Amino acid sequence: MITYSRNVFIPLTHTCFNRCAYCGFRSDDITLMSLKDVEVLLGKARKATEALLTFGDSPARVGGFVRALDEQGYVSFVAYVRKACELAISYGLIPHTNAGVLKRRELKYLKPYNGSMGLMLETTADLPAHAKSPSKNPKKRLRVIRYAGSLRIPFTTGILVGIGESWDDRIESLSKIAELHERYGHIQEVIIQGFSPKKGTAMENHSCPPPTELLECVRIAREQLPEDVVVQIPPNLIPMEMLPEFIKAGASDVGGISEITPDYINPEAPWPSVSELRRVVGSVRERLCIHPKYILLGWYGKKVEHLVEELAGEDGLVAQSF
Repeated sequence: MITYSRNVFIPLTHTCFNRCAYCGFRSDDITLMSLKDVEVLLGKARKATEALLTFGDSPARVGGFVRALDEQGYVSFVAYVRKACELAISYGLIPHTNAGVLKRRELKYLKPYNGSMGLMLETTADLPAHAKSPSKNPKKRLRVIRYAGSLRIPFTTGILVGIGESWDDRIESLSKIAELHERYGHIQEVIIQGFSPKKGTAMENHSCPPPTELLECVRIAREQLPEDVVVQIPPNLIPMEMLPEFIKAGASDVGGISEITPDYINPEAPWPSVSELRRVVGSVRERLCIHPKYILLGWYGKKVEHLVEELAGEDGLVAQSF
């Protein structure tokens, strides 16, 4: 069975303390969406069930950002994020916050207002691409994933393929994720995402990994990870006609698809439609941002419980696709 979710992608801020050599999302400008602008997007997302909240890492460490928070009346960035989550819930959407490197108490503060949360590990290797990115330190990111496990937060993570890591690095990264899941049981999905060059970045002239390389990464991931961890492949970053091969290799989820917002991380790569997915792979099922196992376990935040009860069927998938 192949699953997907319907989301609205909300980029709360492009301000980021990191300067990854491949990232086209971050900005030198101080940006912070007003909650009125967030509400506009939420109001358009009538078919979505998930509010995907994404932002730069540790934005409050960038000069001028705290002032922007203060102007909107927030004492901290996590307080602002939680308010955005509350707003999403009021519109009938379940928040999934891509958390960045947060402290355990910050994750605990956000948990009740989220169905699930996430943080890409990317790699356990020390790479030149991350030389100016303090929070891409693998130990810091693994610590956040461990905190999420201790708090029973259904969690999404993944590896980024083609940023200078070796095959051994990829295997080690997947092994570390597997170890954390075996201890806490909270990793709902692992994304295998290929590097995509962006104009204006230090790596704009680097080649992206060929689809066959990503295919092999999916095979390895399926072998390395416990059976109850879903392997996800972003369908907008591979040739659609190869999707059946990725499924055969072990991928069983294609992540969130938005009908009203682009992939702000990879804006040059449009989402496929659900009808296109069905054309290529046949039957697909819609899920919430929380994978069925964790719905049945009741690990999601208490503030979204009424939405889960309304939207999920007995099998934990969306009861009726819109």
